[in-house]
Amino acid sequence: MGRPTLVERRILDFDRPSHRTTPALIKTLTDAHGPILESRQLDWADEAACEDFARALAARPGIARAFIELHGPLGAGKTTLVRHLLRALGVGGRIKSPTYAVMEPHALADGSEAAHFDFYRFNDPREWLDAGFREVFAGPGLKIAEWADKAAGLLPVADLRVEIEPLDEQRRQVQVQALTDLGRALLP
Repeated sequence: MGRPTLVERRILDFDRPSHRTTPALIKTLTDAHGPILESRQLDWADEAACEDFARALAARPGIARAFIELHGPLGAGKTTLVRHLLRALGVGGRIKSPTYAVMEPHALADGSEAAHFDFYRFNDPREWLDAGFREVFAGPGLKIAEWADKAAGLLPVADLRVEIEPLDEQRRQVQVQALTDLGRALLP
């Protein structure tokens, strides 16, 4: 038996007793996003490789209207990727993690908006509804969600799904999946 894929490892993570998910939620996570249209397997040797990926993504037409899900364990580099992407899109000033605020809005250089979400603290996907995020997702702009599995079944289909798996202190194995036509156009 070979090493499990990134998606299989995330599913295995959900089987841990410390994680507040149910078998039904696990099925939702695997079924909800629809077919994978195209994917890329990347190896980031260091943070500079993450930054290069973010810059390439920022240069793609349509990025300002995309929805990107970021997956990976704590410390994988999800927020680091968001910071590099937002910087590449012209966001100045401090870019902080929305772990406590749940959502941080940002104005992009082209005049569009971005919303960075972190659903880590959600204990039930319905908290997404209670927070009023349906309206944010229905509006224009870039949406980036960390810990999207915590709002499983309520989020729209992501254009890109990015799985980041730490291999050591610096190296990351990354799987980027296009789940929509826009996502396919965004693939580097």
